[in-house]
Amino acid sequence: MTADLDNLKDVVRNRIDLTKDPTDEDIKDIIDEVIKEKSREEYVSITKRYELGDKLFNSIRRLDVLQPLLEDKSVTEIMINGKDDIFIERKGRIKKIDGCFESTVKLEDVIQQIVAKVNRIVNESSPIVDARLSDGSRINIVLPPIALNGPIVTIRKFPDKPISIEELIQWGSLSKEVADILDKMVKARYNIFICGGTGSGKTTFLNVLSNFIPRDERIITIEDSAELQIRSVDNLVRLETRNENVQGKGKISIRDLIKSSLRMRPDRIVVGEVRGEEALDMLQAMNTGHDGSLSTGHANSTKDMLSRLETMILTGANMPLEAIRQQIASAIDIMIHLGRLRDKSRRVLEITEIKGYEKGNIILNPLYEFHESGKNNESNSRVEGKLIRTGNKLIHRDKFIMAGVEVGEEI
Repeated sequence: MTADLDNLKDVVRNRIDLTKDPTDEDIKDIIDEVIKEKSREEYVSITKRYELGDKLFNSIRRLDVLQPLLEDKSVTEIMINGKDDIFIERKGRIKKIDGCFESTVKLEDVIQQIVAKVNRIVNESSPIVDARLSDGSRINIVLPPIALNGPIVTIRKFPDKPISIEELIQWGSLSKEVADILDKMVKARYNIFICGGTGSGKTTFLNVLSNFIPRDERIITIEDSAELQIRSVDNLVRLETRNENVQGKGKISIRDLIKSSLRMRPDRIVVGEVRGEEALDMLQAMNTGHDGSLSTGHANSTKDMLSRLETMILTGANMPLEAIRQQIASAIDIMIHLGRLRDKSRRVLEITEIKGYEKGNIILNPLYEFHESGKNNESNSRVEGKLIRTGNKLIHRDKFIMAGVEVGEEI
């Protein structure tokens, strides 16, 4: 099959008249003609004809073996480790596919097609790039000499229709009770920070919370690669960072965008993810009249995230640690920790209130914690458990009162 495909590609390419700027239909006509000629020489089933036609068209006009993976709605992650090794994630499980690129040159051509469409540059002098595909998928590319086993491409796909809170409840990520409380917290303008490890569902959860924001507010979203799909707000401004050009100029960072967003009269600012010194700008925005702001960060626990925020701020500001901790404690109201369990399910593991700052430490008030029930479903190895109230009451209830949101004894 591979030899047939390579031979047919050569025949098709030789018949394409590049001087006339052929359309997709022109290419498809040539492919159909070549496959018909082949079928006269040997029997080719209808199924194989369609398969050959798709593969030829994808190789010549689209993204080769990558194209059907991008079109497959069940695939959530694509990992290309050089031309021969392609892995996909489907329903939380990773497996290697049979296909591969015909050569490293072909893989490099596909990479250049991708980055050209999103106005990014990747080459030996600038071998790492983050970008976004037209369908919203997030892509990371690392080229040799940084990548030792050939060009590396990682694509995180997102559904066409944003995941809803109802779906998260159905999947067991959180309960209806907790979802209702988070809805009220967003409406009451609590500053919420979501943390978790890679693949724990931070962006998905941030998107769900963002859609609780009242429609009449003005929202600014700031991301490295735009992924959020906020549908509930009309007055929405979406900002995305930009890498430096080949001359090393023109870079627009998250920090630049946060500073600029403060001049846009936002009601709330949603920062997709903080990774560095921009953490200080985000906290200052939360502390200066932009209550109800949301953000995410990588960490293995709530306490770990607080330590990481301190480190991020220290990289860009000469501030005493005490001042940094006071800034964090006064800016963030609620921290939500997400995790990916051994059964590959994504769950809310902890919801914690930041109670305040006292004697050099940030004081936490855990509200909900995930507990396994000990009754795992052996038929599908699913981890059984749920978020349990700790018995601690929410200390800072003033935002509920000011927003006129009734919570009673719910929290």
